[in-house]
Amino acid sequence: MGSSVDHFDEGPLQNIHVFMVSFPGQGHVNPLLRLGKRLASSGLFVTFSAPEFAGRSIRKSNKITEDEATPLGRGMIRFEFFDDGWALDHPGRDNLDMYLAQLERVGRETLPMMIRKQGEAGRPVSCLINNPFIPWVSDVAEYLGMPSAVLWIQSCACFSAYYHFYHNLVPFPTENEPEIEVELPFMPSLKHDEIPSFLHPSTPYPFLGRAILGQFKNLHKPFCILMDTFQELENEIIEYTSKLIGRPIKTIGPLFKNSDDNSKSSDIRADFFAADDCIEWLDSKPERSVVYISFGSVVHLKQEQIDEIAYGLLNAGVSFLWVLRPPPKEHMNWVPHVLPEGFLGEAGDKGRIVGWAPQEAVLAHPSTACFVTHCGWNSTVEALTSGVPVVAFPQWGDQVTDAKFLVDVFRVGVRMCRGEAEDRVVGRDEVAMCLKAAVEGPEAAKMKENALKWKNAAAAAVAAGGSSYMNMQDFVEEVVRKSQQKKM
Repeated sequence: MGSSVDHFDEGPLQNIHVFMVSFPGQGHVNPLLRLGKRLASSGLFVTFSAPEFAGRSIRKSNKITEDEATPLGRGMIRFEFFDDGWALDHPGRDNLDMYLAQLERVGRETLPMMIRKQGEAGRPVSCLINNPFIPWVSDVAEYLGMPSAVLWIQSCACFSAYYHFYHNLVPFPTENEPEIEVELPFMPSLKHDEIPSFLHPSTPYPFLGRAILGQFKNLHKPFCILMDTFQELENEIIEYTSKLIGRPIKTIGPLFKNSDDNSKSSDIRADFFAADDCIEWLDSKPERSVVYISFGSVVHLKQEQIDEIAYGLLNAGVSFLWVLRPPPKEHMNWVPHVLPEGFLGEAGDKGRIVGWAPQEAVLAHPSTACFVTHCGWNSTVEALTSGVPVVAFPQWGDQVTDAKFLVDVFRVGVRMCRGEAEDRVVGRDEVAMCLKAAVEGPEAAKMKENALKWKNAAAAAVAAGGSSYMNMQDFVEEVVRKSQQKKM
């Protein structure tokens, strides 16, 4: 991919090398790579790094040649993966506490060596950027005497909730009071099942809460908090939170929305799964007629729920594109989903089942009417930015908070469930009712109108002179300034 680069071209920005380190999860890798592509387009030299655990999938899906830099805009981008010290089938990968500890042990030793190697190759690193789950990267930056920044990959609303929880600023549910509502500044009251679920004492995933909260222990070290959101979407929360933490919060999203027409940017991806071809099928469908269903790269529903969704689709009589992802190899205890007998025959050409889909292209397609989503932040922002109404089907984590905002604040969707803590299977009649509510009638028209409003606001944010565009420019200038100060 591209040609090898042994030295920088002459110029003020090509000498600035930003080294990015990502946790090896699809929802972490995607936004960080999008940021890397933006920085490269601005003229910087970017290295995107992650554990080999992610690298094997990224290389396979994208035909990436490691350590070769590719021109992008006015800059360059390259990939470099590192061994996390465990075999790909190591049982510890199923235990996030164990894996994060292992990744930190290896990363604290490996990352300085990788950075020094870049210096020896004539590409000295100017700034380190990490995403959540690996806050120790800012420790490495401090040890090496270089500036660092962090890319927060959830909403600012969730960031504020975690910050208030970590510093014990407002009451949160406890074992003695598990159902109290949480009151946070400039946010609607959050019921006990609308806060990020890892903060609830009943969560079965306390290790995820510990992983996320680790970033708040190190929050004073990065010089800037970057966020994949846009000012107009969460304005009051952003302004308040930035003052609260005493660090600048720079909204630079939606990162998946390119502000330029660089065709090479879309060719550089980090998909863990190769997408199936479904655009031609969408082309054959009428405008705003297809329900798109995807629950992301991690959520795994009960088989009974899959059955009810299938029958609900038939009962609603809608066309649909449904992503049914096979279980990841590292989750050998997950049983592959099966569709009810005769389902595909009854659906006929009105339905298409794929293992993975090019989500950005699907949401941008005129045939897509609504998005049945787990409400992860990447999917949330992509839906808002594409002007597509949603049917909220959250499970855990920030998904339940995102669902609250999508339905009650942004007003672009209907709620199908309240999350995994609800512990129920949504029946086929309710599935059909929610689907119809999102695609037909006056309420559906209002949701579409609101969705288009957010789409236009997002486009304006990333356009030249927009809030995210200017924040990105400010960040690049700050990195350059800090690099020049270090050389003086």
